[in-house]
Amino acid sequence: MDSRDKTKPNSYIAPLFAGALAGISVDLTLYPLDTLKTRLQSEKGFQNAGGFRGVYRGLATVAATSMPTTALFFVSYEATKNLVQPLVLPQYAPLVNMFSASIGEVLACLIRVPTEIAKQRKQTYVGMKKLSSISILMDAYKAEGLRNGLYRGFFSTVARDIPFSLIELPIWELLKTMVKERNNGEISGLQSAFCGSVAGGFTAAVTTPLDLAKTRIMLAEDYAATRKLRIRPVLTAIYLESGFRGLFAGMVPRMTAFTIGGFVFFGVYEDSKKLFEKYLLR
Repeated sequence: MDSRDKTKPNSYIAPLFAGALAGISVDLTLYPLDTLKTRLQSEKGFQNAGGFRGVYRGLATVAATSMPTTALFFVSYEATKNLVQPLVLPQYAPLVNMFSASIGEVLACLIRVPTEIAKQRKQTYVGMKKLSSISILMDAYKAEGLRNGLYRGFFSTVARDIPFSLIELPIWELLKTMVKERNNGEISGLQSAFCGSVAGGFTAAVTTPLDLAKTRIMLAEDYAATRKLRIRPVLTAIYLESGFRGLFAGMVPRMTAFTIGGFVFFGVYEDSKKLFEKYLLR
């Protein structure tokens, strides 16, 4: 059998398991910061949305779905990159990375959006302490259907996550390339983690307004009764009310979370991917 045929399955299986481990690792580590960020962005205000209380509320929902979400993203990302990269010139590699990240994000959002709906309502609605995530999603589906209930904010989430990946993944890949050029083509998990930390923190800062719009849309109580809940009108209303600074509500915990999260996420992904590849090649 040709050696390429032998290793081809590993290009999909290794990212599958490595992405799953990376996702659960970063979510379990940084969930409190995500809760505080969501409450800072809530229209109710930080204290009314829960303040510093119950910062792990909704964690079970995220933990149960983070593994399939990140696994799906990285399998899609690596598969698309492996498919497209041989067809283009090397200088267009960043564009390939951007396209591959976009495909991965759209597919991952099929799992991510319902999870975000349940998680953010648990994080900010004190009265929902005893409701399970399944109950929250069932209530949303019964009240507003599939599109406006379970997948409310789908396009705003995609509009947030695609620009995020369009920035983060190419920066991560570029920084890794720079490290490899100075290290005989090799990169350790720790070095990849530092590259991911820089990429994640920078990207989180510049995409905060998109994340803010997504949060407001998902948390709105009168979604079915208004047509104003689109990204541009939401951000315009925030700007008119709170100015430019208001568009970056929650930026500090978001940037902090993604700086630390990028370190954990990409470090775990790189090391576990190498481990799975080594194990699968035996």
